[in-house]
Amino acid sequence: MTTWGFIGSGNIGSTVAKLAVAAGHDVIMSNSRGPETLGELVAELGPRARAADARTAAAEGDVVVVTIPLGSYREVPVAELEGKVVMDTMNYYPQRDGVIPELEDESTTTSELLQAHLPGSRVVKVFNNIAFVHLATLGRPAGPDRSALAIAGDDEAAKADVTALLDELGYDAYDLGPLSEGWRTQRDTAAYGSIYAADPAAWFQSPPKQAGTDDVAAAVALAQRYRDMR
Repeated sequence: MTTWGFIGSGNIGSTVAKLAVAAGHDVIMSNSRGPETLGELVAELGPRARAADARTAAAEGDVVVVTIPLGSYREVPVAELEGKVVMDTMNYYPQRDGVIPELEDESTTTSELLQAHLPGSRVVKVFNNIAFVHLATLGRPAGPDRSALAIAGDDEAAKADVTALLDELGYDAYDLGPLSEGWRTQRDTAAYGSIYAADPAAWFQSPPKQAGTDDVAAAVALAQRYRDMR
């Protein structure tokens, strides 16, 4: 049994927490408004869940999910996450996060920004390219009809840990490589969102569709092709 800490308890965070609880893990939920605002969510998650502040969630989680607006990444606790696997779900939306020049010129990636902020942690990019409504329903036991989620990270052991946790949640992992390759599933790429939708044109409102490792690999290859054409 693993204790998952959550820095952020929005749609993705709460969905991952539900999957973790269903797999038999404990979760510690936090948000920017304080643990007293999480009573309804914790009640829904059940006895394996509790609310805390972000520093407590970071300190007491065996693994920690950072799932906040990217513009707030510098608020993520540092010392409490020393040595830990940190799962990063964040995406860059300039209209929400403000313009970040090094992301605009593609000299770095969102997860590399978080890794630089957390030099003693082991950051793994995951959960960033699937709508929460699809993440909630696509998990399956291991087999040919199982969906895959892309991961990226500089630490091989951390990626192995995340792969094992994804397996418990009902997903395979597709390894993109180091954090610098995380751009391949960012917004406005072929691997972002629509590959898990039966109707890609309206992917967030669409019924879910299984996307296995071959499907993710094909979408990732398209991302490279589009970049090369620029």
